[in-house]
Amino acid sequence: MLLALFFAGCVNVEMDEEAIEAAKKSAVSEKVGTTGVLLHISHGSDDPQRALMGLTMANKMASGKDVCVYLDIKGIELVLKDGADVRFREFAPSGQIIGELLDKGVTIMACPGCMKVMGVTDDMLKEGVVVASKDRFFDFTEGGILTLDY
Repeated sequence: MLLALFFAGCVNVEMDEEAIEAAKKSAVSEKVGTTGVLLHISHGSDDPQRALMGLTMANKMASGKDVCVYLDIKGIELVLKDGADVRFREFAPSGQIIGELLDKGVTIMACPGCMKVMGVTDDMLKEGVVVASKDRFFDFTEGGILTLDY
């Protein structure tokens, strides 16, 4: 009986080779073209090299890729209106990089729980920075998400 079912499922179906190749190419280009990069930054003035490295990587990747920056813990300091620019050696200052990211249309999100702990309200964030939400984590790109932590 099982053998009969096996052979019944193995019918001779002619497939158009061009259609198969087109479908493969489409699936590959869709997958490759929609992967976004999420940069998670938990440091600010407490570790300027980490903070600025994360922002710099986001800025470099923002050319041609979907990029989102998520700031929590001490990283919130980087996006406060009245916060000081974080500087470290040859890195550009944090305010400059954040401005460039926003100009490129990069989503920059601040953790609402960390904001609450720090006593930070929405109006204390730099213009263009948004409070993180579940949907915003997925809205910045249509495909997979590559995450880098700093």
